[in-house]
Amino acid sequence: MKLVPLVIGRKIARSTLLAQKASPEVLLGVGIVGMVGSTVLACRATLKMDTVLDEAKSKLETARTLEHAEYSEADRRRDISLIQFQTGVKIVRMYMPAVIVGGISIYALTSSHSILTKRNVALTAAYTALEKGFNEYRERVVEKYGEEQDRDFRYGTQQVEVVDEITGKKRIAKRVGPGQPSIYARFFDPYSTSWKKEPEYNRVFLHCQQNYANDMLRARGHVFLNEVYDMLGIPRSQAGAVVGWILSQNGETDNYINFGIFDGDSQVLRDFVNGLEGAILLDFNVDGVIYNKID
Repeated sequence: MKLVPLVIGRKIARSTLLAQKASPEVLLGVGIVGMVGSTVLACRATLKMDTVLDEAKSKLETARTLEHAEYSEADRRRDISLIQFQTGVKIVRMYMPAVIVGGISIYALTSSHSILTKRNVALTAAYTALEKGFNEYRERVVEKYGEEQDRDFRYGTQQVEVVDEITGKKRIAKRVGPGQPSIYARFFDPYSTSWKKEPEYNRVFLHCQQNYANDMLRARGHVFLNEVYDMLGIPRSQAGAVVGWILSQNGETDNYINFGIFDGDSQVLRDFVNGLEGAILLDFNVDGVIYNKID
């Protein structure tokens, strides 16, 4: 029997957690429905406005034109003020439901926005901390084993035997292991809308796009990763909407955009630069989350 209250408590806690999780969507829905309802109520009140105004106009006309020995000017002014006050009260009562529903709707919409903003701030802070730890880990790996070994660890590269189609000679080359290489890196290959069959064209194209991205960075002060994806005909990503590059005055960032293909030392990179490899893995040197750093 002691377990019954515990089970009930867990279910209540679970239901509360699910309600909190879905609160932005619920509040947004309530706000939208409320705004529509407020508009309908306001329209209904407006339809009744003519009747109220006509009634008030008739009473005011009677008060202004009434002539009687016992009806003084003070009584006339008092009655006119009373009619105007009563008319105002009727108008307020007619529009009060619309105002209340509209106020609740605005509160629901602003609350939904506030909750999502706080969650985004928390997620950005957590992501920034995680990214900082990962970068520090990579720096230690590079310091101890070198950049080439760091790339092998990061992308799970494998040594494979490649046969040159022209000479027929065999050589050992490194290839990225199965699966997606990283959350930022992308292959520039036939799946890209800007890729061509001529390796030399691809090399020149990427070099020009890298220069153009750096020009944009110097001109605007920031560039998002998704913008670079667009330049290369690569599909956008969710992370690309908040990470990218930003100019800094204190040296916190590299202050340049690098696709990671023109300064490497691996055989694959050399083959691509020399026109022997058609596709290449682009490893962008993003500065991390910049969405909260743009002034």
